[in-house]
Amino acid sequence: MHEQVGVKVRYFAGARAAAGIAEETVVVMRSGDGAPRASDVIDAVLSKHGERLAKVVPACSFLLDGLAVRDRSVEVSDGAELDVLPPFAGG
Repeated sequence: MHEQVGVKVRYFAGARAAAGIAEETVVVMRSGDGAPRASDVIDAVLSKHGERLAKVVPACSFLLDGLAVRDRSVEVSDGAELDVLPPFAGG
């Protein structure tokens, strides 16, 4: 069984500049093996936005529905929100 899962991806700071947008809904496929993973969503945005975003993402951290993603194999559900957070400088 295959069905689509929509995930709202929000980009912040340098990730927003690299993606060229603040947010979008990314559609990934759910297969018979279960729900898509955070890594599937990240791969989809990298494929869509190309090299500029690919340079930023390795330094980024991610929040899935407000919780830190420490393992990119975590499952994502339809309607989930994934935040892409590059390192922030501050003082």
